[in-house]
Amino acid sequence: MGPGGGRREFEPDTEWGNQMRSRTIGELLAPVAPFDKKCGHENWTVAFAPDGSYFAWSQGHRTVKLVPWSQCLKNFLLHGTKNITNSSNSRLSRQNSDGVSKNRPCEHVIDCGDIVWSLAFGSSVPEKQSRCVNIEWHRFQFGRDQLLLATGLSNGRIKIWDVYTGKLLLNLMDHTEVVRDLTFAPDGSLILVSASRDKTLRVWDLKDDGNMMKVLRGHQNWVYSCSFSPDSAMLCSVGASKAVFLWNMDKYSMIRKLEGHHNDVVACEFSPDGALLATASHDTRVYVWDPHVGSILMEFGHLFPPPTPIFAGGSNDGWVRALSFSHDGLHIASLADDKMVRFWRINEDCPVQVATLSNGLCCAFSTDGSVLAAGTSDGSVYFWPTPKQVPSLQHLCRMSIRRVMPTQEAQRLPLPPKLLAFLCYQM
Repeated sequence: MGPGGGRREFEPDTEWGNQMRSRTIGELLAPVAPFDKKCGHENWTVAFAPDGSYFAWSQGHRTVKLVPWSQCLKNFLLHGTKNITNSSNSRLSRQNSDGVSKNRPCEHVIDCGDIVWSLAFGSSVPEKQSRCVNIEWHRFQFGRDQLLLATGLSNGRIKIWDVYTGKLLLNLMDHTEVVRDLTFAPDGSLILVSASRDKTLRVWDLKDDGNMMKVLRGHQNWVYSCSFSPDSAMLCSVGASKAVFLWNMDKYSMIRKLEGHHNDVVACEFSPDGALLATASHDTRVYVWDPHVGSILMEFGHLFPPPTPIFAGGSNDGWVRALSFSHDGLHIASLADDKMVRFWRINEDCPVQVATLSNGLCCAFSTDGSVLAAGTSDGSVYFWPTPKQVPSLQHLCRMSIRRVMPTQEAQRLPLPPKLLAFLCYQM
């Protein structure tokens, strides 16, 4: 039984007595620290490369581990679940830029110089030019085969690395507090947004050598998480308040605040078609919103009976720490302090699959959506298979339509009311 508890039997309570119990398919265990330290080894963030080539996580004590994802899965199948990651490491320093081919990704460790709180992979589309049109010369020319890793650090810095060589490319230094989250625009423009405890979000253009384009202000306290919509037009940010902020990323202006949570909101993520927004809060709830009109479509409770608003968040073992939206648009994974990982379907109010995990801090679905990775406070990672469900033709059609059509336009279509309700995820 690993320290994450992924192999333990789960004794379901009466609320979820019929739900499927999930077992880990693999574990990546962090090396034991050479000295006894009570803090600093937490795995605050995990990330998958957009092309599925790499998996990265913060092992604690300043280090980020990068492993080829296909080889990682193969090792799980061949050698069982455990993979002790302090063996056969090839540590890359800043100066080591020897030609590691992208066609042969290799496992390595990056020393970031401070505690790593956030990670994000970014890849470039050359046709997407820098928004800074007045500068014709740039230090870096990012091609289609470029894969970058952004690391947000405890000292407020953001370091940008070349994934294939381990070379440090940029060191962004405008934040004054912990960089709690990072997200790249999905359109290949290499626009990066950072969320910080200094109460701001900052927008960076990596194609303009990391120029900071804009500071988004509005949060009155720490900002915990941020997420781009799939079309890169909208940004969601959440933090140490009950509100969910939505931003227009063409005008860098606030669209609206979503009100409904009763405690700090700690995580947010859009659905693959951009029609839904999931948020997790210390009020023990995950809400699924229609971000285009600001309404709550679904509530996933993690404490039964749910706490009343005046006591929301009072029971620490019910806090939701993280969530992730699956790439099929049908499932949401959540991770809570009650040592549970839950898989929800967007049209059901009880989890369809559950697993046990002690001291979980973060989670993310793999690029193909088949696996969920979750990091823990001891620097390790555990992996579970995603619930099996073949998307219906109706759902695939809905996702295709909603990728290009916000709610207001969908509601004006000359269709029967039930079909319109389905298109707007109201049934």
